Amino acid sequence: MQLKQVIIAYKARDAQSKRWAEVCAKQLENRQCQVLMGPSGPKDNPYPVFLASVGQPIDLALVLGGDGTVLTGARHLAPAGIPILGVNVGGHLGFLTESVEEFQDTEKVWDRLFEDRYAIQRRMMLQAAVFEGQGSHLEPVSDRYLALNEFCIKPASADRMITSILEMEIDGEIVDQYVGDGLIVSTPTGSTGYTVSANGPIMHDGMEAVTITPICPMSLSNRPLVLPPGSVVSVWPLGDYDLSTKLWTDGVLATSIWPGHRVDVRMADCRAKFIILRENNSYYQTLREKLLWAGTRVRYSNNHRN
Repeated sequence: MQLKQVIIAYKARDAQSKRWAEVCAKQLENRQCQVLMGPSGPKDNPYPVFLASVGQPIDLALVLGGDGTVLTGARHLAPAGIPILGVNVGGHLGFLTESVEEFQDTEKVWDRLFEDRYAIQRRMMLQAAVFEGQGSHLEPVSDRYLALNEFCIKPASADRMITSILEMEIDGEIVDQYVGDGLIVSTPTGSTGYTVSANGPIMHDGMEAVTITPICPMSLSNRPLVLPPGSVVSVWPLGDYDLSTKLWTDGVLATSIWPGHRVDVRMADCRAKFIILRENNSYYQTLREKLLWAGTRVRYSNNHRN
């Protein structure tokens, strides 16, 4: 990998990730690399400036923070095909990041990248847009939104818990109406996030599939669905007298959904690219460590297994 132009995004208002960013920037500049650096957080978005100000292709995005910081980076960088090296500095679970232990000797990390001693993992993303109209005469009323984890359609209110009524259509066929707290439309990457908290299935992050999970439905017959990646999921809010229904992307508010609007969610035409430094990288080891599965810690005597 050539490292001529690198962007570094660190978790906003986190002193540790900022210190790491400054160290990495200095090391890369000593290797004749041009570096753009800035904070990323709810009130800080460096990516439009990064992408607009460079005069040559960006070789690498180093993202220092937790999963939320990496998700923000993926939404902005995936359309440009920029690989992300995420490091869990100041984060919590770290499903999408390299551990900071793997990153202690940063000079060796740059050597590995220069010498192509790493793997690249491509992950499916979703895209969504809001439309209005009837039948095939639909007009877009929003931008295209991207999500690496999930889109969520649910109401938000400052003073009370609102029940949503959502009608869902898949590939032009009405499937069901959902009364409850909302719907999650997820990628395999997002299946270990909000989706699993809502009792959705865990899917291997190497798959391409779309999961629909109701959030606290009032009918016990409402169950999660797993769809092929080419499916188009359309959702309408019904009976939204408070005008409170929102579209959320990876936990961030995207836009409001008004009566007569519908949200179409489908597989995106771009993928997030992640650099993997861990040798013998194992998805199942990640599940054991991050979800604290305890079964493998218990030992039994078993004459039929060596």
